[in-house]
Amino acid sequence: MTGRPAARDRGCAPSVPYPWLIDGPALRRRPSGAERPSGAGPDAPPEAVFFDRDGTLIADVPYNGDPDLVAPLPTAREAVATVRALGIPVGVLSNQSGVSRGLLTRRHVEAVRARVEDLLGPFAVWAICPHGPDDGCVCRKPAPGLVHAACRRLGVRPDRTVLIGDIAADLGAARAAGARGILVPTAQTRPEETAEARETAPDLLAAVRQALWAGRTGAAR
Repeated sequence: MTGRPAARDRGCAPSVPYPWLIDGPALRRRPSGAERPSGAGPDAPPEAVFFDRDGTLIADVPYNGDPDLVAPLPTAREAVATVRALGIPVGVLSNQSGVSRGLLTRRHVEAVRARVEDLLGPFAVWAICPHGPDDGCVCRKPAPGLVHAACRRLGVRPDRTVLIGDIAADLGAARAAGARGILVPTAQTRPEETAEARETAPDLLAAVRQALWAGRTGAAR
């Protein structure tokens, strides 16, 4: 599929204010020989690591439905692979208001998802908010619905997970759900968002290392 999706495909508008959930391989069994940190205290590793999509895992192309435009950001593949190597499930939590606006269909979202997984490997779960800011849903970040939905699907506790993103809405969703949030600023991140973030990292791999080994009490900005 090439080119921009056709505008105003009204038939794709979401009819219920809940997220789309797309399952992937469970990825929860510890790989042979993996050195996964253990323990259940505050410095134990997370039960799952979630990533924002646009501006975090891949370049932010507004309302993109074209898999040919998907471009991983630096260190993204290594970052995700680092989490998987420990047997910890990874997921993607993404606002996609282009669906509500009639600029994207589920087919577009699925095509981009497939391309991301071609480039970065499989994710255990995708939680997608297809709603706009005025749709009154429970899932559009900074609301906690995507975190809650992904945690329910994986059978993990929100307060034992980490969400890594590039804007304040990602951190707001993490905070509202009781999860840990780490900001990886980009050129699109507003200075005040970076200043207000409790934890930041210079790139995605650094954020993952911080999430896995710094514990909930370490490596704060």
